[in-house]
Amino acid sequence: MEGVSLACLPAAGREASWKSVPEFPLFKDLSLEDKPILDLALKQFPPLISEFTFTNLFIWRHAYQIKISRLQSFLCLFAENGEYPFFFSPIGEGDVVECCRTLLRLMKEKGVSVKIARVPEEVASRFDWKSEGFVVEFDRDQSDYIYLSEDLIHLLGRKYHRKRNHIKQFKEKFSYQYLPLTLERISDCLLLETEWCDLRQCEVMPGLHNESIAIKEAFAHFEALGVKGGVILIDGKVEAFTLGEPLNQDTVVIHIEKANPAFEGLYPVINQAFLENHWSEYTYVNREQDLGEEGLRKAKESYFPHRMINKYSISLNE
Repeated sequence: MEGVSLACLPAAGREASWKSVPEFPLFKDLSLEDKPILDLALKQFPPLISEFTFTNLFIWRHAYQIKISRLQSFLCLFAENGEYPFFFSPIGEGDVVECCRTLLRLMKEKGVSVKIARVPEEVASRFDWKSEGFVVEFDRDQSDYIYLSEDLIHLLGRKYHRKRNHIKQFKEKFSYQYLPLTLERISDCLLLETEWCDLRQCEVMPGLHNESIAIKEAFAHFEALGVKGGVILIDGKVEAFTLGEPLNQDTVVIHIEKANPAFEGLYPVINQAFLENHWSEYTYVNREQDLGEEGLRKAKESYFPHRMINKYSISLNE
C-alpha cells in the first residue's frame, strides 16, 4: 500500500522507530514497541481494510505469527501463519508493485512460497498480471463489510423491520444497562468470554480458539492499545461486550462483539448502543470480514452493507 513517507514522521521518533525495525530479509516479532511507527504510518495514509490498525495486528499476532521488517521505504508485515504464509500489502512511499515483486521473489529464493494477501482493490488494480508476471485473485472471504453508521443506529425502513423487532422484544423482556467499558469491567468480560467459549467448544475449533486469544490480548493491553468498548449489564452481570476504534477519519472498525446467546436480540442491541454512544460522528462502520463462514456471512448481510471493501491475493506467475 502506498502513502506514507517515513520522512514525514517526526525526526526523533522516525529515527528511533525506523532503526528498531530490521531490514528485509530479517524480521522481528511484532510487539508494543512497534505501535508508534505503525500508528504514524497509518495516520499518514489512512487505511480502508480492517486489518490495518495496530490493535488488530497486535491482538492477532500469535494466531498469524506476525513479524515486521522494512524494505527500502516500506514497512512490511509478514504473517508466517503455518502452511499459508503471506505478506500484508506494504506500507510506504514508492513503487508498491516493485516492492511486492521483490518480497515474493526473495522469499521464493529462500524456498518459501508466499502471497501478498488482504490487498485492497485500489492497490490490487495497480498490478497487471499479464505484463508483470503476477497472479491476482479475488478473496471474497476476506472482504470487509462497510455500513452507514446512521443505518445501524436508527435502523429505519422496511429492510430493518426484523432488527427493530428483535430489539423491541429484547427491551420488553429484559431490564438492561449499557455502559462504556472500563478496566473494572474487564474481568467480567473475560468471564463471559469463558462461558461463551465453553458453549461453543472453542478449544477444539482453531478459529474460535485464536479469537479467544485475541480477545484476551485486547483486554490485557486495553489501555496501551487505546481502544474503546461497551458492555451491557442484565441483573448487574455483563452479558455482552464490544470493542472498536477509528480506522480512518470517517470510519470506525468494530474488532470484537460478544453476547450471551441466551438473550435473543442482545447482539443488535449492543451493536446499536455502541455506535450511538461512541461513534455517531463517523460516517461509516467497518465490521470486518466473514471468513467464508455461512452463518457469519448471513448475519453481516442481514444489516445490508453500504458497500464492500474487496480484497485480493497476489502471487508470482510461475
